[in-house]
Amino acid sequence: MLSGFKAFILRGNVIDLAVAVVIGAAFTAVVNTIVEAVFNPLIGALFNAENLAKALPVAIPNAGGEDAVIYFGAVIAAIIQFLLIAVVVYFAIVAPMNYANKLANARKPVVVEPEAGPTEAELLVQIRDLLAVQKS
Repeated sequence: MLSGFKAFILRGNVIDLAVAVVIGAAFTAVVNTIVEAVFNPLIGALFNAENLAKALPVAIPNAGGEDAVIYFGAVIAAIIQFLLIAVVVYFAIVAPMNYANKLANARKPVVVEPEAGPTEAELLVQIRDLLAVQKS
């Protein structure tokens, strides 16, 4: 059982995934800061709010006291943050990897497999035909 676990852990995919998670978490902090410090204030200014998270408030009256407030700007901020992360991941990781794979595949020699010989049935037909020619 331990040898199976060891084989699983030492697979390249598991280690690559662990590295991707750590790098992704560190990179998310950078993108979060850019969104919160740059984009949220800019878009919030369009809606006359302090930042995007407080933009587009919708108050829901509460009979018992203070109104509940839904901030749709926070949803927009989350969507912008997701799109920015997706764009950066695509252009910083996916596109270069696809290009590198394309170059690597172009450098690989083309292996031409030899033609497959005739099947057993085809050989038997040829033998039959040769025997028929020899008889006549």
